Amino acid sequence: MVETGIFTYILPRFTLKTRVRVELVEESTAELWLGPTGRPVFEGLGQVWHLQAQDTPGAAAARLAEWLQGEVGARTITAYVPDGVAIFGLPEIEEVAEAAPVYEGDARLGHEVSRTQCARCHGVDRETRGAGIGSTPSFAVLRGMPDWELRFAGFYTLNPHPAFTIIDEVTEPFPEERPSPIVPIRLSLEELDAMLAYVAAMEAADLGAPLKHQ
Repeated sequence: MVETGIFTYILPRFTLKTRVRVELVEESTAELWLGPTGRPVFEGLGQVWHLQAQDTPGAAAARLAEWLQGEVGARTITAYVPDGVAIFGLPEIEEVAEAAPVYEGDARLGHEVSRTQCARCHGVDRETRGAGIGSTPSFAVLRGMPDWELRFAGFYTLNPHPAFTIIDEVTEPFPEERPSPIVPIRLSLEELDAMLAYVAAMEAADLGAPLKHQ
């Protein structure tokens, strides 16, 4: 296979030793083809060979495609070494970095809301470090936890917050017989998104090692 081509494959039996007849055909009648686009399966002869298939290839073509993309097919192709020289190898597949989440809230507003509503218990920035309740972790410490996003996005569901927090259009009002024990925290969804954006942009505290919950 020296040139890019359109191929039809006939696979009589899918056994350990299988003979495959490859025939050059018109693109409109091909079931599988190797070329510059598609899924990379091997490289050699100056290019990376990509596999593509019809939406509904025949059973034989589908089995061959599965073989080419599998471990056995890869080992068979790379083991082809006429005169002791390997012609084909496995392609280098670049890892796609996971896109960082985008927080659309207003981080500046989130800072203001955090200082107004949360600094009574938490240190929310450098100026409020050490303020609040000594046993309550600061925002920077919480930001260093692997599940920080879940903690902040749903903080109002985590104790002790449900007893004194209302999120407009989300939580129910306090029952008359069980009012908030302190001045309640009340946030809109916009303010909650803003607070999440603020925390996302802050530098996490260096915890040295993962926190252990006891």
